[in-house]
Amino acid sequence: MTTLLEVQDLRTQFTTDEALVKAVDGVSFTLEEGKTLALVGESGCGKSVSALSVMRLIPWPPGRIVSGSIVFDGVDLLALREHEMGRIRGKEIGMVFQEPMTSLNPVLTIGRQLTEALELHLGMSRYDANQRAAELLRQVGIPDAESRLAQYPHQFSGGMRQRVMIAMAISCNPKLVIADEPTTALDVTIQAQVLELMKELTQRLGVSLIIITHNLGVVARYADDVNVMYAGKIIERGSAAQVYANPSHPYTLGLLKSVPRLDQPKTESLDPIQGQPPDLGNLPPGCAFQPRCRYAVERCTADTPILESVGDGHEAACWQIAEVAAAH
Repeated sequence: MTTLLEVQDLRTQFTTDEALVKAVDGVSFTLEEGKTLALVGESGCGKSVSALSVMRLIPWPPGRIVSGSIVFDGVDLLALREHEMGRIRGKEIGMVFQEPMTSLNPVLTIGRQLTEALELHLGMSRYDANQRAAELLRQVGIPDAESRLAQYPHQFSGGMRQRVMIAMAISCNPKLVIADEPTTALDVTIQAQVLELMKELTQRLGVSLIIITHNLGVVARYADDVNVMYAGKIIERGSAAQVYANPSHPYTLGLLKSVPRLDQPKTESLDPIQGQPPDLGNLPPGCAFQPRCRYAVERCTADTPILESVGDGHEAACWQIAEVAAAH
């Protein structure tokens, strides 16, 4: 299997009046061609900033990528000039942003927003781009595609807008699609439809996919591999099957226990993670999760754990892995 994306020791920081925020702090991961990788964690853990770093969309000021490498299809994206990176965004790497209503331009028709990238990246004529745009809308399940091209984002429902975002992401036949919380603000039925659509399209087109989510149900059904993030670091990673069968970090175990399960009695109460996510500008010494961790010992307050193997391709960063394993 060929590696499409390799991120090594990525560090992205934001300078504020109060503190230096280490939003992504030494993240490394790989993604193989045709595979789906999930970045999982609570809001503020660094998963969206990781994706925006790959796209080189970190705004300066206040943010910047301070070190690391992002090698995509053999090219280090951090070494490219902005106009060179512009040729990759949209063409080689597509992105489905978190909130389609704020990502789509309200004063441009859906058709124009689809054809712009086709004309820019693929050199299509206006007529051919319109034909391709209508085909894309049909691919993502929007009926009466030709007439919908002339409409504006406010004339589409939330689920339809997200389908338009997916159409834009795959329009130039990219090798990688990054979906940042693609089902935010959608009801449960529409969420399932959108996720099924993304999985079906990526499989049919042979596209690699990164899904950013806090929903572990999404991970179980759609991801091949999982990176669990906390406080800007990956604290557990492995295949989806490994992470579900053998969660080895207290945070991963907490996420799993806080999700309703159909195989549990109705009277079974959820076990939420206590406390709040940490302030990335003022992290505690040692393990960032220790203030919320029921397994924490004295060592956790002084030494920061590193990823260690807990199985074939399965790693976790915790001093209490054996105790966590015994708890499930």
